[in-house]
Amino acid sequence: MADLSDRFAVSTWSLHRALGSTYPYKPADRALPDRQPTYGRGTIELIEVPRQCAEHGIFRLEICSFHLPSLLPGYLGDFRNAAEDAGVRLQTLLVEDGDLSNPATVERDAEWMAGWIDVAVALGADNMRVIAGKAQSTDSALTLAETHLRRLAELAQAAGVRLVIENWFDLLPGPREVNRVLDSLRGKVGLNGDFGNWERAGKYDDLAKIMGRAELCHAKGHYSAAGLDAEDYVRCVKLSNAAGYKGPFTLIYDSTFYQDEWLGILEERDCIANVFKKAVA
Repeated sequence: MADLSDRFAVSTWSLHRALGSTYPYKPADRALPDRQPTYGRGTIELIEVPRQCAEHGIFRLEICSFHLPSLLPGYLGDFRNAAEDAGVRLQTLLVEDGDLSNPATVERDAEWMAGWIDVAVALGADNMRVIAGKAQSTDSALTLAETHLRRLAELAQAAGVRLVIENWFDLLPGPREVNRVLDSLRGKVGLNGDFGNWERAGKYDDLAKIMGRAELCHAKGHYSAAGLDAEDYVRCVKLSNAAGYKGPFTLIYDSTFYQDEWLGILEERDCIANVFKKAVA
């Protein structure tokens, strides 16, 4: 069987309890945010995450913007060095605020998002994910978002970073809207498909209509008191493969089922790896 190491990534969101603190950067307030103990005191610092990833056999990492304790060049350079020393690829910087579909704030938010491109470059990130929009999905809201996504994508491309969006929030509630935006932007913007963002009836059919266009994938497993819903997880992975998805699966663990978040992350990885093994058996 082929080496699957390049097919897996992990997001810092999957370690948000271990990290504990967040730094809520917002376009409405350009001041550097104070450290917030959002998920408790935490047990690790962000700069330790690349080493932990490598120790667990995962060599791709996504960073949520609110996990960055500093945007100063010195810190960003130190983090990049830590990732390179660990052999971990910075797959995506996830910009976790802003709205390109709100006419009242779009100019401000687009400028703020553009400022994160330099952060992505300093970190050595291949991609930068932004929120396409949070407004209800009207033609005018979609057109507004498309206009600003096009400009952001051009800035990002010039800096060597790929801009991606996600099937997330009210602007992109289904495959019709996602495909419309991707078609309008004609390859300038990529798609990060997300298993967990569409939870209504029909989600499997809907995901199947976008995952063939995805370049990245947030593979979120659902946990209950009984543990991982492997049936749902495997079905999402299989439909992605059937749609032609070839990219990495970013393991999203968002549960308290395991106190040690790495146990959930690795369970998800093993579940997906088993799908691949069975496919070639």
